[in-house]
Amino acid sequence: MSATTPNLLGFRLGHRTMRGDTRRLAETTRAIAEGRQSCDARRAAAIRDYVVKLCAGIHHHHKTEDDVLWPVIVRSAGAEVDLSDLTDDHSALDPLLNEITSAAGDPAALAKPLARLADLLDEHIEEEERLLFPVILRHVSAGDWEQVEKAAQKGGDIRFDLPRIERYVQPSEMAELRKLAGPVLMLLLALLRPGHRRRERLVFGAP
Repeated sequence: MSATTPNLLGFRLGHRTMRGDTRRLAETTRAIAEGRQSCDARRAAAIRDYVVKLCAGIHHHHKTEDDVLWPVIVRSAGAEVDLSDLTDDHSALDPLLNEITSAAGDPAALAKPLARLADLLDEHIEEEERLLFPVILRHVSAGDWEQVEKAAQKGGDIRFDLPRIERYVQPSEMAELRKLAGPVLMLLLALLRPGHRRRERLVFGAP
């Protein structure tokens, strides 16, 4: 990939992490709702906080696409792409995210809406990457893509977002991230990893 071609790794990892964590939360809360896992007040509070942050991140991501990425694609690719179905998906996300956030204090009540969200994200993201990533690589300049990525990073929660990608990143992708971000990335991961792992054990029962 040349320096003039957008690097889509960050968006791919963001998509993969959103999908993976939403599916894991749906399965975890289903197990709680069905009585297969226990959930005391401490775990319920940890699940609530995780769910609220996850929903905020998903909302920020698709709002960035609506407000920043879509105009860049229209300006760069013109009539080559139709964004209407993807925009409709984003419109369907907001009420579902609000429903989940409102129910975040009751893990058992989260199981069904989280499962719907996981299914919607799977379908939407697969379609988005299939349709838009080739268009972005053909038509969007590296400079415009950098502005999209800056908008995506602005307003995000790095303490929550960054350590989550380690579960989903491939070794070759992590090597690429090291080259792109330098030693700062590894330092931040080292600092944030212990707290994130404690949070994961509490939320998911992960070892």
